[in-house]
Amino acid sequence: MIFVGIDWSERWYDVCLMDDAGRVLAGRRIEDSASGFTVLQTLIAEHAQEPSEVAVGIETPQGLMVHALQAAAYTIYAVNPLSANRYRDRVAPSRRKSDQRDAQMLADLVRTDRHQHRPLPEDSDLAQAIKVLARSHKSLIWTRQQLANQLRSALLQFYPGALEAFSGDLCAVDALSLLSQAPTPAQGRTMSLAKITSALRKAHRRNLKTRADSIYRALHEKRLEFSSEVVQAYGMTVANLAQVLQGLNTSIERQEKELGGWLQMHPDAEIYRSLPGLGDVLSARVLGEFGDDPNRFHDGKARKNYAGTSPITKASGKSKVVLARFIRNEWLIDPCQRWAFSAITASPGARRYYDLQRANKKGHQEALRIVANRLVGILDGCLRHHQLYSEQIAWPLPQEAAA
Repeated sequence: MIFVGIDWSERWYDVCLMDDAGRVLAGRRIEDSASGFTVLQTLIAEHAQEPSEVAVGIETPQGLMVHALQAAAYTIYAVNPLSANRYRDRVAPSRRKSDQRDAQMLADLVRTDRHQHRPLPEDSDLAQAIKVLARSHKSLIWTRQQLANQLRSALLQFYPGALEAFSGDLCAVDALSLLSQAPTPAQGRTMSLAKITSALRKAHRRNLKTRADSIYRALHEKRLEFSSEVVQAYGMTVANLAQVLQGLNTSIERQEKELGGWLQMHPDAEIYRSLPGLGDVLSARVLGEFGDDPNRFHDGKARKNYAGTSPITKASGKSKVVLARFIRNEWLIDPCQRWAFSAITASPGARRYYDLQRANKKGHQEALRIVANRLVGILDGCLRHHQLYSEQIAWPLPQEAAA
């Protein structure tokens, strides 16, 4: 076996080749380019006859270099940076560090400890595309929330009437439309009831008259104000944020449609969508993070551990504490929590399980995590047996389980 450690950066890679005995065979810096990858393959070919003889350690699971290494059929171990740091401290107590030494450390790590790490999965191109789209969609939502918080902060400072009028959702179509037309208190007082009603109608709001009257009163109520110069500056801020948020709403809606289309093309889509609480967007996010490599997870427990829904146990002597995992994939735990929240409404069995946890003094979030953990196990069973979800099999009644 030949062990390759790669310390990556934006412009180049430091590479180290090591044999079974831990002897360094070669080491050099290569460019992040096609020619750089050719140099790497040439180095490897001098010491290995077959791709199956090569194990690669690198601290990132994505990127063009990783894709090229997978295409070359090498076994790749994407080492968590936290694990790499701990291993570095183990082999270098002095804490000396350089890019070349990090490459050597990664090669040595896969040589001695690769059985402790999971090889990079061989997901299909479709699953990888869904993952890219799903993460991009979630990033847009996070960005929208950050900008909405900025908008709320600005309105709180100088335009409390608008904040009161649109307290339900500042990102809503009607709220952004009205704020674009009236970004200052003075302009808000010029908004007629007819204009407000028209904006609500375009946004397909219910209870038009009641809602329009409420907004009209909030915008026209007399309040304390800053000087005209300060108000003008705040107004420009509000107008710009409203414009950006309107564009984000359009992008998010378009990306949701794209996600649905890509998801329908995947052979496992029907299984994912059959589970309670999983619509197109959540299905795409969960599928993208789990991938579709059938050999990725040894069993349901391994899938739960990867999802971050299963607890961890800290035991020493007579002390034993069970805690939620704090090192986890945030791209996956978030949709799993939302999945559980939706499932307790859509599935009677999930609701019973949630109520049982609450009866056992579990908090809401902890109970949701436990439900999510059970749902991940159910998903694993459905995928392994290529079966759609069944409420009776997934959540047997107590008497049925006893029988």
